[in-house]
Amino acid sequence: MKRLFKRLTWLFVVVLLAAFALAFQGYRSLVTPLEFPGQVLQIAPGSGFSTVTAELQQRNIITQPLFWKIYARITGKAKQVQAGEYELTGGVSARQLLEKMVRGDVVRYQVTLIEGRTFKQLLAALAENDELHHELSGLTPKQVMAKLGKPEEHPEGRFFPDSYHFTRGTSDLDILKRAYQRLETVLEEEWQQREKELPYKSAYEALIMASIVEKETGLAEERPEIAGVFVRRLNKGMRLQTDPTVIYGLGDQYQGNIKRKHLLLATPYNTYVIRGLPPTPIAAAGREAIHAALHPKPGKSLYFVARGDGSHFFSDTLEQHNEAVRRYQINQRAEQYRSSPKTN
Repeated sequence: MKRLFKRLTWLFVVVLLAAFALAFQGYRSLVTPLEFPGQVLQIAPGSGFSTVTAELQQRNIITQPLFWKIYARITGKAKQVQAGEYELTGGVSARQLLEKMVRGDVVRYQVTLIEGRTFKQLLAALAENDELHHELSGLTPKQVMAKLGKPEEHPEGRFFPDSYHFTRGTSDLDILKRAYQRLETVLEEEWQQREKELPYKSAYEALIMASIVEKETGLAEERPEIAGVFVRRLNKGMRLQTDPTVIYGLGDQYQGNIKRKHLLLATPYNTYVIRGLPPTPIAAAGREAIHAALHPKPGKSLYFVARGDGSHFFSDTLEQHNEAVRRYQINQRAEQYRSSPKTN
């Protein structure tokens, strides 16, 4: 009996030592940095933890799947792994890898909508992004706005130019929804803080002005001064006479040069012909342009001409303006002249 007890004691010790050794091995498999080449793992929605484990084992990333599974199930993290695209790099432990998947630390991409671009150009930027899911291909602008739930709205200028981050599988429609809402928020914030006695009947008219300021401005610091010129012209009943509105009205007819006949062509956007603002924005306006339209710089200038270095020369009178035109535009052809607004 004593001998049996002794044998059982030794057996218990052996089993205990084996258990400790096994536990230590399992612990080391979870905390030891893994060595594998960088790669990307795509976990599809609805994928079970066993499927994920099998994929990692096949790639020789997880070499001790039993311990990995036991740890994940005991801690409850097996059910917390999130679907998505993960960038995997060597040097992390199996436990850290699991934590990454539980956090949903997926690969994020970026698409940038640039100030001054038209709606057509914004759609092209989205279409060129391979990581986006494309739902808008082949749709007309009106159909796009219908998908956004805004069928009655003109799309130009309705989307805030900014950088938008997203995960693979996000749709181009999702990005537009975010850009639309962002523009609504920014415009309302700026409208509530606007200067008094501006010639706008609505925030939308201010957005139209902001789009013109955006297109006319080469130097950021000139935005308020350019806005000031346009606001004073509106207040005086003068035509804005700004080339970007002419170009927008020409659409595909514009081939790079504004000619005299274009200035006389009657379109809803030709501010050499119409008085007041055009019916819609002509491009995407950033917050700075919106702010400038609502906070124009005080002064007397009614004209400006491009110096050729991105900046402008501002004049109070037509006589001063004509002199500036001779000074800064003398070597340019008339059809390339970009010094709007000119005369009334």
